[in-house]
Amino acid sequence: MGNAVWRKAAVRLVPYLGLLYFINYLDRVNIGFAGPGGMSKELALTSTAFGFASGVFFIGYLLLEVPSNLALHRFGARRWIARIMITWGIIATAVAFVPNQTVLVILRFLLGVAEAGFFPGIILYLTYWFPAAYRARMVAWFMVAIPISTAVGSTISSLLIQGGDGVFGLTGWRFMFLVEGVPAIILAFVTWFYLTDRPTDAKWLTPEESQWMQGELDRERQQTEEKHHWPLRKALTHGRVIGLAFVYFGNVYGLYALGFFLPTIISGFQKDYGVTFSIIQRGLITAVPYVLGAIAMIFWARHGDRTGERVWHVALPMIIGGVAIPVALYLGSPFAVMIAVSVTAIGICCALPT
Repeated sequence: MGNAVWRKAAVRLVPYLGLLYFINYLDRVNIGFAGPGGMSKELALTSTAFGFASGVFFIGYLLLEVPSNLALHRFGARRWIARIMITWGIIATAVAFVPNQTVLVILRFLLGVAEAGFFPGIILYLTYWFPAAYRARMVAWFMVAIPISTAVGSTISSLLIQGGDGVFGLTGWRFMFLVEGVPAIILAFVTWFYLTDRPTDAKWLTPEESQWMQGELDRERQQTEEKHHWPLRKALTHGRVIGLAFVYFGNVYGLYALGFFLPTIISGFQKDYGVTFSIIQRGLITAVPYVLGAIAMIFWARHGDRTGERVWHVALPMIIGGVAIPVALYLGSPFAVMIAVSVTAIGICCALPT
């Protein structure tokens, strides 16, 4: 069986999970397109207020991320992921009707509460289906939704802001939030019927395939548990876990800094360099670093699985990405700035799956 069975599971599950994360990530960062697209002006948001509204999402997310993952393990991925999606879809849609800055901040906080556990839940879910030797590739194919959602989402969001102005009596940025929140609600119902919690529950596998897969995964899990015993208290306090969290913080800090503020940086090219771009052109320019990052991510994760090396597959791209972004401060043209930003995006994306 071997590779053919893992490939069958990957084809069935990973593209759909990537689609869910595409919607998820877009609903997190579309505020970055709404800000320069009229929201900041309409709600009288300063740069600081916009940054706080963008980032307050993660306070609610942080508080409930671990409890949500424990609930997923207890109730099953299919049920819990569907619950997360319908909750976040309703709140994401409600952002279209915010009257002021205070309500925006409250809804962004609640969006974080609603989404808590989705990303780590999917990562946990992938361990129910794929052994360690395949995991970086599977995570990479899943996480490629991040650069794709920004690359494609930047253009979609720009089109919705420009073309939706006046639809249902809403301004363009409000129409964007309304439209982009609905898919999460619809896909919540699809998820309930489409996902399978574990190989032994999968009717799309033959009995022999499901039993063989579950046996391989149980064998690997047993070997791991015999070598490492990790109760919850140890998992939350161990120095290595905290160290890895710190590394991940550094990478994701860069990811969301780009996601939230790159559209604003590109809008600022007019003032800084005397060039003018339409909303659509700004969306297409925003997409470039993420397209390059998506391509590099897949090849880099595959190389990591093939060689078995992990440390430098995280450290090297983070170093390159971290060095590249301050260079952009001293460059004299939009083209040169976007090269530096693209290198940063590639570094961030390459480090994430490993």
